[in-house]
Amino acid sequence: MSPTTLPAAGPEHGHVTFLGAGPGDPGLLTLRAVEALANADVLVAEHDVLDVIRAHARQGVSVVHTDTDPSGDTYPPTGTPQLTVVDGTSATAAVPPARDAVHLVMEAARGGRRVVRAVSGDPGLDTYAAEEMLACASAGVPFEVVPGIATAVGVPAYAGVPLRDAQGADVRFVDARTASDRCWTEVGASDGTVVVSTTLDSVAAAAGELVAAGRKPDTPLTVTIAGTTTRQRTWTATLGTIAQTFKQAKVLPSPDGGRPVIAVVGERSATAQRDQLSWFESKPLFGWKVLVPRTKEQAVSLSDQLRSYGAVPHEVPTIAVEPPRTPQQMERAVKGLVTGRYEWIAFTSVNAVKAVREKFEEYGLDARAFAGIKVAAVGEQTAKALVAFGVKPDLVPSGEQSAAGLLEDWPPYDPVFDPIDRVFLPRADIATETLVAGLIELGWEVDDVTAYRTVRASPPPAETREAIKGGGFDAVLFTSSSTVRNLVGIAGKPHNVTVIACIGPATAKTAEEHGLRVDVMAPEPSVLKLAEALADFGMKRRAAALEAGDPVTRPSERRPGARRRRSTT
Repeated sequence: MSPTTLPAAGPEHGHVTFLGAGPGDPGLLTLRAVEALANADVLVAEHDVLDVIRAHARQGVSVVHTDTDPSGDTYPPTGTPQLTVVDGTSATAAVPPARDAVHLVMEAARGGRRVVRAVSGDPGLDTYAAEEMLACASAGVPFEVVPGIATAVGVPAYAGVPLRDAQGADVRFVDARTASDRCWTEVGASDGTVVVSTTLDSVAAAAGELVAAGRKPDTPLTVTIAGTTTRQRTWTATLGTIAQTFKQAKVLPSPDGGRPVIAVVGERSATAQRDQLSWFESKPLFGWKVLVPRTKEQAVSLSDQLRSYGAVPHEVPTIAVEPPRTPQQMERAVKGLVTGRYEWIAFTSVNAVKAVREKFEEYGLDARAFAGIKVAAVGEQTAKALVAFGVKPDLVPSGEQSAAGLLEDWPPYDPVFDPIDRVFLPRADIATETLVAGLIELGWEVDDVTAYRTVRASPPPAETREAIKGGGFDAVLFTSSSTVRNLVGIAGKPHNVTVIACIGPATAKTAEEHGLRVDVMAPEPSVLKLAEALADFGMKRRAAALEAGDPVTRPSERRPGARRRRSTT
């Protein structure tokens, strides 16, 4: 626990944590910020900030957002923030008259509640945070400050623009919206690095102010929008050419013109240097919208790996899991498990673990019922589900993560060492017979039990279906033949610009039978190897574009009518 952690909030005044949420990447939250969010009763923040912090708040926390217009049409926000109270599901609830942030933050703290007032970047650089802190102090409401990574520092780091080097030149920070003539004169006379917070359509004006104040027109400049997120985009130019650069690239005019950007002025933002240091935007799948036809529970590790490559995963369930039509077989098997009928139990999926666990809970059993029984798991994800249940598997394939791989390591039945010759195999109603046949060949008796049924999921929202058929996704990962059939059945066939990646030959054959061109195949049947293969494809595609002198684009940008620049909304 952090040494700054305060005791429980007082019954009358509560407690407020002013928390910096960083520039936009949720991974930049500090450990102390995560701790404060987990203990919060109320969250107060703008919509964009709420998106960053929600995942770390406990279920049912009250939410207060500070945007009067959630669509974001007004940038920068003007005047004092006005708050609207919403419940934990973000549905408007008993909206009070508009009141300023100071009063609503303190009101939220009353009754002993813990309030997290989260702001973008760092509270010390926020326009209104200091006023709210002073109000808390005057009213006797205890508060603390959890610093965050300032946007003006974090964004250049993600854009590959160091602000200082061994020469140790000065670094000046300027907010173009509030900078005075004196401020522009001072930074114009300096030869140090200038970090300018402004909006996209005001960059040229800020560049003009610096030139008028004495900076040379050929001074290098980088401009980054949506910094630290997978929507990030950076342009390089000079103070004298930035307006022309935006015009030629058709960046402006744009409805995104009011969006905030960070501009870095100085030699450290030179194009040649940034080409070597742009680590974030050069990730192999940077900005790719990847369709993952699995539930969130199934896709968690796969989605995390895709994010590490810079992709934006979008999970779409293609199957739904339902109980077996006749539960008696499963009930008899679970009772047999407790009474010593089995030597082994083999789990072939996370859903099988879930089905047995639910039946255990129905009977008031827990992981202790597995005492004396050997447990096998078909792969790493299934093994993790068992560990979460409190069971450490005795056997996980050392090679291929599949039924065939499990059979390669499975010991033959030995009447001398195995007192019982029976295996309990809970599985889906549509599972193949590979494992059953292999176990019988090894001398085991198998109770092949339908633990759950898989049915086709409901169609995804219309917006997702249109994106699938219209080329809005850059890639789709197929992890089985059923995911191909079910996705096409509930949402339609992916557009021909979408990169199709398959986990193995059987899945690829099914994709081709549905008229899909397979671009990527995993070297072995593993979802993590599949993501790795897609990343390798993306990296080669990027390298080929650079070598040819072409702009690096995403596959979805090749479809007819696609916007040539990345959206930042």
